[in-house]
Amino acid sequence: MAAPALSSRAGSVSSLGNSPTATPGSTNMNKMIPGYPELDFRSGARIDEINRLIHEFSKHDQREYDDQRALEIHTAKDFIFSMLGMVQKLDQKLPVANEYLLLSGGVREGVVDMDLDELSVYARGTDYDMDFTLLVPALKLHDRNQPVTLDMRHSALCHSWLSLRLFDEATIAKWKDCCTVVDHLSGATNYFFSPTLVADWFHESVSVVLAEIQKKPQRGMPRVEKVEKNGTVISVILGVGSSRMLYDIVPVVSFKGWPAVAQSWLMENHFWDGKITEEEVISGFYLVPSSSHKGCKENEWRLSFARSEVQLKKCISASLMQAYQACKSLIIKLLSRPKAVSPYHLRSLMLWSCDRLPSTYLAQEDFGAHFLLGLIDDLQHCLVNKMCPNYFIPQCNMLEHLSDETAMLHARKLSSVRSDPAEHLRTAIEHAKAASRLTLELQWRGGGSSSSSASGLPSPQSDASGEQQPDDRLAKKLQQLVTENPGKSISVFINPDDVTRPHFRIDDKFF
Repeated sequence: MAAPALSSRAGSVSSLGNSPTATPGSTNMNKMIPGYPELDFRSGARIDEINRLIHEFSKHDQREYDDQRALEIHTAKDFIFSMLGMVQKLDQKLPVANEYLLLSGGVREGVVDMDLDELSVYARGTDYDMDFTLLVPALKLHDRNQPVTLDMRHSALCHSWLSLRLFDEATIAKWKDCCTVVDHLSGATNYFFSPTLVADWFHESVSVVLAEIQKKPQRGMPRVEKVEKNGTVISVILGVGSSRMLYDIVPVVSFKGWPAVAQSWLMENHFWDGKITEEEVISGFYLVPSSSHKGCKENEWRLSFARSEVQLKKCISASLMQAYQACKSLIIKLLSRPKAVSPYHLRSLMLWSCDRLPSTYLAQEDFGAHFLLGLIDDLQHCLVNKMCPNYFIPQCNMLEHLSDETAMLHARKLSSVRSDPAEHLRTAIEHAKAASRLTLELQWRGGGSSSSSASGLPSPQSDASGEQQPDDRLAKKLQQLVTENPGKSISVFINPDDVTRPHFRIDDKFF
C-alpha cells in the first residue's frame, strides 16, 4: 500500500510539484516582483505571518523550566517509579528488573496509537501542567534473535492475540488469572493474555499501593490528586510543589527484535537511512492494550512501535516538528467529536512526508508554514479517501473503520481550518496562553508553604527525617535536558529492588 500522498517515493524533487503547499515557484514570483509577500494560494494568508504564529505558538506551548520545576518533575518521576517497585513486590507479577519507556505527552496527545474512546477529558491548565505516558512491561520477550511471529489469525492488521505458550510454566501460573482460556479439541488448554484483565489487575494493584503509601506520608511526598482507570490506561495526577503532572501508565508486553508482519517495511528506502542505524530503529516493539474496532477487547492487543518512533524523531527537522505540534493543536479538539482522527494519525502523515520529500526541503527553517498547510492537506486527503496507512505496516489502513458520513464531516471541519489557518493559529495561541495563566493562578493560590518547600523535596524513598536530599546537580542537569530537548522521549531502566538509582536517557543522552 502506498504512502498517503500523490507523489513518488523519497528524495524525488518532482514530488514538490504535487503539493499545493510547497509553492516552490513562489521564489520565482518574488524575483519577478521584488518585495511582494509570499501568499498561501488557498487562504490568501501571508506565509511569513503563518510562520510568525507557529513560532509564537511554540514559545507558549514549550515552556522553559526553572530549577524548582525541574526538581518537581524529577520528584514526581521518582515517586512513580517507587510506586511501581512496590507494585512488583505486591504479588511478584511484574518483571524484577524492568525497562520502562517514558514519553513526553499523554495518551490523549497521540503519543501512542491507542483507542481513546474511554479516556476522561483532561485539560492542560485546568487539570495538569505537564503530561507523560509511561509504558510498563507486564511481560517481556527479550531473548529472540529472529523475527517475532505473533498469533494474528483472530485479529485485524496491526493487532494480535498473545498466547502464554511462549512462556515457561512459572509465568503461566503467575498470570493465569489475567488470561482468557481456550480449550482445544485435542484437550490442550491455551491461555491468552487479556489486555482488559491485565489493566484491571494493574489498576487494583496501583490503587492498593497508593493507598498504603498515603497512610504514612513523608515530607515532600507528591500529592495524589487523581487516580482513574480510563479503559486500559491508568491515569495518575500528582501535585508536587506548584506543579501538577499527569502520568498515563500503560501496561504493555515488550519484545526485542522486530515483528515478522513488518519485515517488508525494512526493505524500503526511508528518510532515516544513513542517519541512524537499522539496529537502533528495530531494537524492539510493544503490544499495547487496545483492540481494533471490530476485534475482541478481551484478547486483542495492538502493535506499537513507540521505541522506534523515539529514534526516528532524531531525524526530523525542528521546523517540521514545530509545524506538527501547531497542527496537532488545531485538530485535537476540532476532530474529537465524533471520535475519528487522533494526533497519532497526524504523526503518521509526518513520517510519510519525511519519506516522500527531500531532506533538504524539510530542513528549511523558514518553511514551517508550508509544512503546517501540507499536513492539513494530507489529513484532509486521507479523510476524503478514508485511507491512512500505518507507517510501519502500510497494508493497515487506520481509517478503514470510518463511515462515509463521519469522514466527510471531519474533512469539512478541516476545510474550515485550511480556509483561515492564521485565525485558527491565533485561537490556539490564546488557548496556550490561557492554560499558562490558569497554571500561574493556581500556583499563586496554592503557593506559600507547598511552593517554598518544593526546593527541598526529599526522594519518596527517604525517611521522614529528610537526611537523603536530592542532588542539586541532578536538578540542573534535568533543566538543561528539558530545555534542550523539548518534546523528546525518555527511556528508563530501573531495578525495583534499588529504586534510589534510576538510569534514564532522553533520546541518545544518558545520565
